[in-house]
Amino acid sequence: MKRKIFATCMFALAMVLVTTVLPTSSASEDRTKVRPRDQFVPGRVLVKFRSNIGRDHARQIIAGLGGRDSDQIEVIGVHIVDLPFQASEHGFVQAFMSRPEVEFAELDQILPPEQMIPNDPLYDNPNSWSLPKIDAPGAWLINTGSANLTIAIIDSGVDGTHPDLAAQMVPGWNVYNNNADTSDVYGHGTAVAGVAAAASNNGVGVSSIAWGCRVMPVRVSDTTGWATASAIANGLSWSADHGARIANVSFYVTGNRTISSAAKYFLGKGGLVMVAAGNYGVSETIADDDNLVTVGATDAFDTLFSWSNRGRNLDLVAPGNVYTTVRGGIYGVAGGTSFAAPVVAGVAALVLSTKPSLTPKQVETILKQSADDLGLPGWDLLYGYGRINASRAVSAAQTDSGPSDTVAPSIAIMSPGSGAAVLGMVNVEVAASDNVGVMKGELYVDGALVATSTTAPFNLKWNSRKARAGQHSLHSKAYDAAGNVGASEPITVYK
Repeated sequence: MKRKIFATCMFALAMVLVTTVLPTSSASEDRTKVRPRDQFVPGRVLVKFRSNIGRDHARQIIAGLGGRDSDQIEVIGVHIVDLPFQASEHGFVQAFMSRPEVEFAELDQILPPEQMIPNDPLYDNPNSWSLPKIDAPGAWLINTGSANLTIAIIDSGVDGTHPDLAAQMVPGWNVYNNNADTSDVYGHGTAVAGVAAAASNNGVGVSSIAWGCRVMPVRVSDTTGWATASAIANGLSWSADHGARIANVSFYVTGNRTISSAAKYFLGKGGLVMVAAGNYGVSETIADDDNLVTVGATDAFDTLFSWSNRGRNLDLVAPGNVYTTVRGGIYGVAGGTSFAAPVVAGVAALVLSTKPSLTPKQVETILKQSADDLGLPGWDLLYGYGRINASRAVSAAQTDSGPSDTVAPSIAIMSPGSGAAVLGMVNVEVAASDNVGVMKGELYVDGALVATSTTAPFNLKWNSRKARAGQHSLHSKAYDAAGNVGASEPITVYK
C-alpha cells in the first residue's frame, strides 16, 4: 500500500481461499469506505486537447502554465503532465479546463480493485449458484467460446501457472513495470480471469463462462492492487492494439474521462469494455458512459447487494459471488462488483464467439435486450437493463445479426440554464443518452456550429467574447453510430 499517500484512506482487500476464512471486519471495512475520489498521483494531471490542436501547440500551452509534458497516451491523445514542486493539482486542472484548446483535464486517480468478501451462508457453500442463475449451461449448448477470441484482464496480473489458467493464456503486458512479466502480484486479477475464462469441463477446479476463449493478462496495479487511471488507460490501449475483443476492468472508474477515452479507442478497434460499478452502496448521478458497460452485483435471489452501486450509469447486473481461481493454484470464493463484471465479459465473449461479425454496440445491445428484467419494467436505477442471461444472449447472436438501431439519442443542455447571463468563455454542459451509444455531441449558437466533442459527458465551450451583446439561442445535437441524430430544446442566454 502506498502509505505516504493513503494513510488515512486504506481500502482492505483480500481473497477468500477454500482453506482460509478472513475476518468479517475486513468485509465491513470494505463496504463502508468512502469512494476513492481523493486518491491521485501527486504532481501529475492528465490533459486531452481538442482534435485541432497540434502536439507542438499543446506542449506550448503545457509549458506556459508551468507544467512538463512527460508522456502521452498516443492513441487517445491524453498528455501526462508533471507539475512544478508543491503545485496544486486541483488548481492545474482548473487552469487547463479554462483553456478553450482543452477538451478535458483531470487528476491521475489511483483506483482500488472492486471486490468484496461475502459474509453470508453462500460463503462456504460448495455449490456455485452464479452459473445456473445466468443459464450458462443453456449457452454452452450453443457455444463455449472461441480460441480465436481474447479477453483482456486489466488488473494485477494473472497467475499463468494455475492449472485452470495455464492453457488459456496468450502473451500480455506489464504496464506498471513496462515489461512482459504479467504474473499476479496481488491475487485479484487471477480471480477475475477465472470467472471469465478458466479452463472447464476438464475434471478439475471451477467452471467459467467462456472457457473456450483466451486470457490476455495486462498488469496495471502495484503490489497492493491499486492502479492509476493512466495505467488502466494504457492497458486498455495496449490490449486493443494487440487483438483483444473484450476487456474487463474490475476497478471503480466511474466518471474518469481518460479511461473512457481509452475505452472508446478499444471500441473503435472492434472491442467492448466491461467495468465494475463499485462497492460503495451509492446512487450515481453521473450520466451513462457509452464507452463502458458498467456492471452491478446481485445475489442468489436476484436482489441487488446493498453495497453495489446503482444509478444513471448502470447498464447491467450479474451475480456478485463466485467460485473462481486463486493465485497459487487453488480455488476460492470471491465477491463484489469486481466479479460481476467478468461474468458479463464472459457472456459478451460467448456472443462474439457465436457471431464474430457483430459490432461492439450490437453485442452490447444483445446483452441488454436479452437480460432478465428486474425491478421496474425496462431500464431502472437499481438493475440497469437487468441481470445478464447467457443462454438468451447467445441464442440472439445465433439467430440474428444484431438489432437494427433506429432510435435517436436524447440530449439536453444542463448548464447554463435558460435565461442565464453569460460572459467570456462559456462552459456548456450537455447530457446525452442513447439505447446503443452516443458517438458525438455538438453545440450550436444562433444556428451556427461552434463546438464538437467525441468524449461524453460533453463539456462544450463557446467563446462569447466575439458575439454581439444581447440575446442568443443555444441548442445541441447528439449522434449515434447508426447515424441517428437527436436535438435538444433550445435555450436562451444573454450576453
